[in-house]
Amino acid sequence: MTNVEISLKETMTVVEGALGAAVVDYTSGMALGTLGGGKDLDLAVAAAGNTDVIRAKVRTMEHLGLKGEIEDILITLGTQYHLIRLVKGRQGSGLFIYLVLDRGRSNLAMARHQLKRIETELEV
Repeated sequence: MTNVEISLKETMTVVEGALGAAVVDYTSGMALGTLGGGKDLDLAVAAAGNTDVIRAKVRTMEHLGLKGEIEDILITLGTQYHLIRLVKGRQGSGLFIYLVLDRGRSNLAMARHQLKRIETELEV
């Protein structure tokens, strides 16, 4: 098991094309930790905004009567991928990992695979 800081460092070094990452509590919208980002990528603002994305999707699933759980959410921009991965299990209830990728330098399938592995090792 790894803590938030170690998980973020691993995400930024292992996932090719990673521009920024955060572990976020989606009950409050607060980032528990961030790494990367920059003046054009404010991870604290993104954490709060993506909390709204998750809440909206959960409400929509409830209205539709869908019983499955969200694994991840992908937002595709012209030059970036934004991946939101909900953390499963007792340790991560109410958390998600937010990862921003450079679309030209990343492999989305590998990023999803690596993020899934990192998520299973995360301990909060």
